[in-house]
Amino acid sequence: MRMLRYLLSAALLVAITSRAATAQTVDEIVSRGTVNIGVLVDLPPYGLLNAKQEPDGYDIEVAKLLGSYMGVKVNLVPLTSPNRIPFLVTNKVDMIVATFGITPERAKTVLFSIPYSAIENVVFAPKGTAIANLQDLKGLRVGVPRGTVQDVLLNKNLGDAVKISRFDDDPSTYQALLAGQVDAIAETGLTGDQFYAAHPEGNIERKFILLQQPNGITMRKDQWNLHQWVNTFVYFTKVNGELNALYEKWFKKPLPVLPTF
Repeated sequence: MRMLRYLLSAALLVAITSRAATAQTVDEIVSRGTVNIGVLVDLPPYGLLNAKQEPDGYDIEVAKLLGSYMGVKVNLVPLTSPNRIPFLVTNKVDMIVATFGITPERAKTVLFSIPYSAIENVVFAPKGTAIANLQDLKGLRVGVPRGTVQDVLLNKNLGDAVKISRFDDDPSTYQALLAGQVDAIAETGLTGDQFYAAHPEGNIERKFILLQQPNGITMRKDQWNLHQWVNTFVYFTKVNGELNALYEKWFKKPLPVLPTF
């Protein structure tokens, strides 16, 4: 009987500990006093490391704003594009605010909030290269960050007709085109413009917009209580102008019109 009581107590402790670690609900996060939010720090101005080597940028400020509305301390967890979903589904973070494009395929695994931002995905290539649309990429080596919307879209639409080279982060992808490792890349328009403006020796330009990508704050697929709260947070801060103020701070233009669902 004593052993049975011990086993029951141990099982209860594991259950409580597991529940706190996974933070499925708003109440659990508030009780804990902290929220663990995954962010990118290699995609300025969405996410970057500032002069103090601290996470900064639009996504980081959105994450901090979310924490202030929830009334908890924000623990920022740096991610890379490929490990966003793995960190989320293995409970290393409670949610991610990491410029994550909303797609039906990803929605099989995670929950997306209504969009809080949008990003242009653009095909870049050297000037003089005859690339005007998707079909012109056939037979070419095209670089993408691994697991991104660009990766999925090119693979779905062109399949084996395009030679996709996958890189672990955005800087590596930009550098691959500059170094001639690939013929073109599909990347974030704003940061691509900035990178190649700083490297005019590459003679690289925009070719066409691949996709205007709405981004959602992302949660595990069973975090419905948290999902409802986050949707309310995004809606409220859109309406009261706080999201727009952050967007204008980092992008020097208004928050684009965003779809809802």
